[in-house]
Amino acid sequence: MEFWRDKLKGAKFVLAPMVEGSELAWRMLARQHGADLCYTPMWHGQVFCKDPKYRAEALASCPDDRPLIVQFCSNDPDIFTEAATLAQDHCEAIDLNLGCPQAIAKRGNYGAFLQDEWQLLHDMVRKASSTVKVPITCKIRVFEDIRRTVDYARMLEGAGASLLTVHGRTREQKGPLTGLANWGYIKEVRQSVNVPMFANGNIQSLADVLRCIEETGVQGIMSAEGHLHNPAIFEGVNPPVYEMAEEYLTLVKEYPCATSIVRGHIFKLMHHVLALPENFDVRYEIAKAQELSNFETSVKKIRERYEKHATGIEKYSQPNDLPFDVWLCQPYVRMPPDEYLKKLKEANEANKNGEGIKRSNDEDGPPELSKKKQKVLERNPRKKFERKKLPLCSKCLNPKGLKCGFFLCKSCCRSKCYQEELDCPGHRILVKTRRNMAREHANDKTDAPPDQEV
Repeated sequence: MEFWRDKLKGAKFVLAPMVEGSELAWRMLARQHGADLCYTPMWHGQVFCKDPKYRAEALASCPDDRPLIVQFCSNDPDIFTEAATLAQDHCEAIDLNLGCPQAIAKRGNYGAFLQDEWQLLHDMVRKASSTVKVPITCKIRVFEDIRRTVDYARMLEGAGASLLTVHGRTREQKGPLTGLANWGYIKEVRQSVNVPMFANGNIQSLADVLRCIEETGVQGIMSAEGHLHNPAIFEGVNPPVYEMAEEYLTLVKEYPCATSIVRGHIFKLMHHVLALPENFDVRYEIAKAQELSNFETSVKKIRERYEKHATGIEKYSQPNDLPFDVWLCQPYVRMPPDEYLKKLKEANEANKNGEGIKRSNDEDGPPELSKKKQKVLERNPRKKFERKKLPLCSKCLNPKGLKCGFFLCKSCCRSKCYQEELDCPGHRILVKTRRNMAREHANDKTDAPPDQEV
């Protein structure tokens, strides 16, 4: 607790680590609007150690950007310790990312996909905490089993973690299947460990922040997506989106970052207002913007369209089913997973019946170009695209895979392979091969002597 009180200044409002989301300019915006502590984006430990340019980008900061925690992903005790040692003079603590659920983390074997490798994690935290001069912290996700979640947190604490951030979702809860975080799991962990804790999940307003602290007993609250849509979330206000965007763009001039990062932030801030047909022209401009001045021009247009409504000069007559006026910063509410799965099932059924084809394959019909080709055509009206008539899937009206031995599209091929235990090298669907490998592994484990179990 001394580390939290003294080094982190008793931080209660925390900006989460976000790849292309918590860069220096956004951290400074967060600090100007109530954030007590900020995390850097997640950096790759091995690349950080080997690439000086990457390392300089990761450690970009300023005197007012404190307290600060630098986060790494890694799956090697030596590499994680080396990266932490290189960063230790630039921050108050080093965080190990054990919460990223994305496909890239699965491919790289890091983030939430290490949560079953307890010995490795114990060794990583133990070595780093005994070598690096600043504390080591961990950001984790929960298991389905609450007792396993508690034991997991205790293991990391015992290995030397000085602070834990618990995201109350499992690693399967992501994207359209995100659903609600379970604060009950966070509370159980809080009651079982002695190190300070931050909670993450279901934070869309200051009221949520205060309620979560009261219900779970944690020391602070970390906000990610909620903060991207409303940087003033910790102040308990909902300012106009154009004001926040202008403030952010001013900070980008002082603390430059990639154009793609700026574009992402502007889209998040203005998500609701850019979803209106009346602003599709501005949305298109932002999508194509290459210079900071382009973003400033687009934001200015939104201000001109809505400031008169925000100040009461003119009444806004369009229907609005949002909790706040459309020009105000406000949370983005995802579709419930059950509803998403229902719509996905309906779409799949429509696809099988030929109702969900993205583009016509009919020679006599009008040419229906992809959005990418439509943009090419805008730049070069003389450009001509040859229409190729592709052979159709034998089960639906989608084009079949050109290398598929079953003459099916990928969706139908996947279903056939799973149902009949087949392989399709053309689609790289290897159900039969993987199931045979699993059976061989199970047989080897059963046949092994007791003292030589696999």
